[in-house]
Amino acid sequence: MKNLIRNVHLWAGLIFGTILVLQGLTGSLLSWRHELDAWLNPGLLRVAPPSGKAAGQPVLIEPAAAAAVVERLVRDPAYGRPDTIFLPETQGDVYVAWYRPAKPASDWDQGVTRQVMVDPASLAVLGERNWGEAGLSRPLLMPTLFHLHRYLMAGEAGKVVIAVQGVALFLLTLTGIVVWWPKMTLNAFWHAITVRGWGQWPKFSFRLHRAAGFYTAPVLLVLAVTGVYFNMPAWVTPAIKAVAPLTPNTKAANASDAASPRIGIDAAMAAAQARFPDGRISRVSIPAKPEQPFEVRLRQPGELRHGNGATRVSVDAGNGALLRVVDPLAAHGGDWMVSTFYPLHTGEAFGALGRILISIVGVTPLAFFITGVVVWLKFRRKPAKPRAPAAVKPAPVRVPATVE
Repeated sequence: MKNLIRNVHLWAGLIFGTILVLQGLTGSLLSWRHELDAWLNPGLLRVAPPSGKAAGQPVLIEPAAAAAVVERLVRDPAYGRPDTIFLPETQGDVYVAWYRPAKPASDWDQGVTRQVMVDPASLAVLGERNWGEAGLSRPLLMPTLFHLHRYLMAGEAGKVVIAVQGVALFLLTLTGIVVWWPKMTLNAFWHAITVRGWGQWPKFSFRLHRAAGFYTAPVLLVLAVTGVYFNMPAWVTPAIKAVAPLTPNTKAANASDAASPRIGIDAAMAAAQARFPDGRISRVSIPAKPEQPFEVRLRQPGELRHGNGATRVSVDAGNGALLRVVDPLAAHGGDWMVSTFYPLHTGEAFGALGRILISIVGVTPLAFFITGVVVWLKFRRKPAKPRAPAAVKPAPVRVPATVE
């Protein structure tokens, strides 16, 4: 059985090794996506903070200020009504307006979303870019890495491929644990978690592969499960429901009459803020159809997820009533479990140290692939069969002549 598991581990690594390396390296960089994006594009994503304010300080956006940004874009025929608007998180950040992408020609085509950046003080448009368009320019580099990591730049079909890769990573990790498992002696366990053999490349590769697998296995299992959930939640939710109750993830709809007057983004934000007065509104999705409500995202103090947070409020676009509230701080069972997936996947659940850990673990698939191939090539070489010794001819026996 262990030989069978070893072969499964070997061939899963050889088949999915390249894509796992790509996922690991892009994930290491994406742990710092916002910081790297702002560093690469200071003129697009950063502005001078207001007088008397220091860059990086938290900022709370007034509903009227966000409404002014939306109104400025709506009045300009070059932009129009955005689909979602991301609010500044700290002093020096900008508004980012997202526009609904056109439907791709096929599942293998990558959808492209227009992003427009607006200065919070002057309401001037700083620039724009196409989120999802492949490119190595400064504005497109981080979006390209994100879409490689999430979709392989292949749209919805790419999500399926990445989900399959997540299953492979889960299988690789479990089979690796079985193959690694040493004898239940202190000496054998110590040899299984330490690296020796410096100077002997095959032996060193084997021991590094084995020991690194022991230390990274828990993190890799978490990354595998959460990665599959992000792309194919239907593959994971049955397992969650088997151990804990999980609220169905359905879309909310307005309860008011579609013919009634519509509220603005400022009223929707005010309604969500009244429900969570200590929360910071991070983004608002603006309804495009009469039956759709406003979707307001907030981050409450104490949430595992940083940045946009995981608190969601659906606000009726007709009367401003709260239709649905998702509060991660009050979640239980499967709902709480799902709320931890993103901050665990990115490492932000444990702050900067967690993100550093994810960045380090993201490099390990490359190390596993190299050392695994070295070990495989070493052991697949069959030793030459020893030659049979040549037969030794017996020396002739000389019979002495008889004397007559």
